Amino acid sequence: MSAASLPSAESRNIRSPLSSALPDWNDGNGAPFQVVGVLVGEGIGAEVVGAACDVLDRICEKTGRRMDVRYGGKIGRLAQAECGAALSSGVIEFCDKIFAEGGAIFCGPGGGRFVYDLRAHYALYCKLTPVRHLAAIDDASILRPERLDGVDLIVVRENAGGFYFGRSGMRPGEDRTAYQDCAYSDSQVRRILTPALELARRRRGRIALAVKPDGIPAISALWSENLEQMAAGTGVAWQVLEIDNAAYQLIANPRELDIVVAPNMFGDVLSDAASVLLGSRGLSFSGNFGRERRAIYQTGHGAAQDLAGRDRANPVGQIFSLAMMLRESFGWQREAAAIETATSAVLGQGWRTPDIASATSRVIGTRELGTRIADAVADFL
Repeated sequence: MSAASLPSAESRNIRSPLSSALPDWNDGNGAPFQVVGVLVGEGIGAEVVGAACDVLDRICEKTGRRMDVRYGGKIGRLAQAECGAALSSGVIEFCDKIFAEGGAIFCGPGGGRFVYDLRAHYALYCKLTPVRHLAAIDDASILRPERLDGVDLIVVRENAGGFYFGRSGMRPGEDRTAYQDCAYSDSQVRRILTPALELARRRRGRIALAVKPDGIPAISALWSENLEQMAAGTGVAWQVLEIDNAAYQLIANPRELDIVVAPNMFGDVLSDAASVLLGSRGLSFSGNFGRERRAIYQTGHGAAQDLAGRDRANPVGQIFSLAMMLRESFGWQREAAAIETATSAVLGQGWRTPDIASATSRVIGTRELGTRIADAVADFL
């Protein structure tokens, strides 16, 4: 690990837009008129996306800003049943139009190959998952509050390569054989390490790479060698963690981590595991980023078909992904901060969905929690 000195607390800016660390990306210009394409998804999608859109409506009413909200077609298993593909040509055309007008996609949960196909089609190579402790729900966490205080890290996931996009199939015979290839090139690895290192440089000056040197030696060596070369002279301290140790450290010592970068599958596992630090998968969210300011914002959970239509789903992850979109793609810094502050305030008052409720909580449904957050957002603008 590099022995480079870390930046001082005064020189860090850990609240600046994350997307600005990507090459050829700059902050939104804060213009009064913006375009967002909404893919509602399936399962609980209509409920959680609806709650987030109510928050956006309240912001526009309060501030006078304008947002052109357009709705796309079915995705995931709903699209698969209707047209035979989780990502239909109609949805691609919809996203093309949104991106052509400089907009972003706000996405609900969708199953099947939808998320992978969408990322591949638009080369959304970088997925950023912020993990920041929410003190308002200390009483709901399965971890001790003192272990969580001060947790503020980002999982940077390579999003367009690796096992998820390798050749796969089934070789027939008496003893059938399933196979899945995994490959990475220098350019793919360096493409994701570039923003990861820039984020580390801007924040606490630490980066951890999750690989498996003995289990997957060639790919792990490619990632490790590129990190060592690229980190030299940046002032960023770096370390390589085996994926099993990285998962352990994420839960046992999360305050020691700042930027965690990983190949696709490992990053997927770590970002999902990190939701334990938040208190529920219903609180997790992320952004998928590519060139030419293309971005898709989503939660970190699935469609939860068992909760669909029951007014029990937690809308906070979807609402936080809205805040991320406003900050990263549109430059609405004040509005994004208001969403985060209002959500903490409402949760701190004890209003909870069942997944984060404690013995003293006032348990309410998706719709009411979304309404309370929308009302509170107006108070913080």
